[in-house]
Amino acid sequence: MARSLNRVLASLILAALAGGLALALLDHHRAAEVLWAVATIAVLVPLAIDVARSLLKGDVGVDAIALVAIVGALLLGEYLAGVIIALMLAGGNALEDYAQGRATRELRSLVDRAPRIGHRREGDAIVEVPVERLAIGDTLVIRAGEVVPADGTVAGAREAVIDTSALTGEPLPVTVPVGGAVLSGTSNAGEAFDLGVDRPAAESAYAGVVRLVRQAAEQRAPFVRMADRYAIVFLPVTALVAGTAWALSGDPVRALAVFVVATPCPLILAAPIALVAGLSRAAALGIIVKGGGAIEALGGARTVLFDKTGTVTSGEPEIEHVVALDDLPPQEVVRLAASLDQHSAHALAEALVHGAVRDGLALSPPTDTRETPGQGIVGVVEGRQVAVGSGAWLEQLGYEGARHASRALDGAATVGRAKVVVGVDGALSGVIVMADHIRPEATQLADALRDVGIQHVALVSGDRREIADEVGRLVDVDVVYAEQSPEDKLDVVRAIRAQERLRPVVMVGDGINDAPALALADVGIAMGAQGATVSSETADVVVTVDKVDRVTDAVRIGRRSLHIARQSVILGLGASLIAMVFAAFGYLPPVAGALLQEGIDVAVIVNALRALR
Repeated sequence: MARSLNRVLASLILAALAGGLALALLDHHRAAEVLWAVATIAVLVPLAIDVARSLLKGDVGVDAIALVAIVGALLLGEYLAGVIIALMLAGGNALEDYAQGRATRELRSLVDRAPRIGHRREGDAIVEVPVERLAIGDTLVIRAGEVVPADGTVAGAREAVIDTSALTGEPLPVTVPVGGAVLSGTSNAGEAFDLGVDRPAAESAYAGVVRLVRQAAEQRAPFVRMADRYAIVFLPVTALVAGTAWALSGDPVRALAVFVVATPCPLILAAPIALVAGLSRAAALGIIVKGGGAIEALGGARTVLFDKTGTVTSGEPEIEHVVALDDLPPQEVVRLAASLDQHSAHALAEALVHGAVRDGLALSPPTDTRETPGQGIVGVVEGRQVAVGSGAWLEQLGYEGARHASRALDGAATVGRAKVVVGVDGALSGVIVMADHIRPEATQLADALRDVGIQHVALVSGDRREIADEVGRLVDVDVVYAEQSPEDKLDVVRAIRAQERLRPVVMVGDGINDAPALALADVGIAMGAQGATVSSETADVVVTVDKVDRVTDAVRIGRRSLHIARQSVILGLGASLIAMVFAAFGYLPPVAGALLQEGIDVAVIVNALRALR
């Protein structure tokens, strides 16, 4: 509503300016001046109210200079100059609204495309239901081109072709096999497929992203608030120059001209537009930044701290290799173990099943399963007796040499890895080695951050020293902090923030244990690809795609946005200061000064919008 009012007011002021010029050409000068005066007062009244409110709060805002310029123009009978100043303010607000809308387009598109209905199978019928009524276990039909309304698993007999570009920015669709996970907010780029709902829509990945987006772009950045603090210096300087010009020349119009060209629209407009444009650019890459303040802090960041699990590593154990101990091929060992583990609640069992499905192995339903929590599981798969678990536990079941087979693989190459022993029909069949792998893009992460100006990159992990050191060496960080509890991580962040040369500090994590450190850091970045978590609610920035190199993109965007904001303000104010000198010496009358300031406004807005690129 406010945006449309600003556009209407700017249009009316422009019409009044044009109408007055037409009347002046017809020698109706008095009518022209009345029209210009009325249009100027239409802007003066709300401006005076805003300035009065600011003064009551003890805040001398930059609008005070514009108020003095308009009042002076009316008192001195410079009605044409007054209406041009009014057009400058109203047009500036309209331009800012346009730029704000342009800058937040990607943010709004994420919210606008949120699915509102799902097509649920109910017997032989397909029923259209609101997404809030979807429940775990429902089977949905995802039609061609449809946005997936809830997180789930591909069901039925047909794989899915998924367009993830809305969340990841990746242009090419991906094929998800039966049993593979699909996130809400992605869309079906192939034929219709069935989806088993794993989470209610309100708890899904996309719902989390939408909540985060609605928090973004609402905060006023410290750099933007600094614009009002500039007025504390800029207003007295302007008054001094104007007063001196009046005193030396005896012409009050020179003083008015100084105030006209000093109207600091570049200071008001440039910083918020550039920073919000940075928010939009980041959103297009799957990075949700909660306000311009976080963009500004990213722009000045000198230190980046990374958690290990789920941040530098994938956070989910994967099959690294299989050691066969009898005639069964390694893939058959994995297939039988994963088939049995479908009935296990162990975290490694879930990872083993996912890995087997990703590798295209056909799993069979197990029967007669019995599980000892934390130790292993036995059961029947395709008529064969299968046991999966630790070497010590399998040895208790009568599998001789199971403990030795597991220990024989111990060594530097298996630090931080889990070994799953598999027995089939009373004989040891193999050992599956599982590891939390380093993300492929993480190996270049530290160098990429240094290239954009980060001075200190460190790994802060709760893992054992030997595991953390190995990961730190592979990703080439400067320092490794190992065996860190949540409280210890707070101490690390606090100690680094105490060193001025290393601030601002960015902390990157994904788990509940990272939330305190994310909150304490100057910028907390949460890896939130799986939806809203405690860490993503605490963080200033949420990476909604499963790629840690987006951290580098966030820093790069922050630096560029802050540079453009500062550049726009400095150039705009510099131009205004030069114009003030010319006005003081009588070379720039109020009307010409107002037109010049209008040109400066347009230039700084266009320059600020470069942050979108």
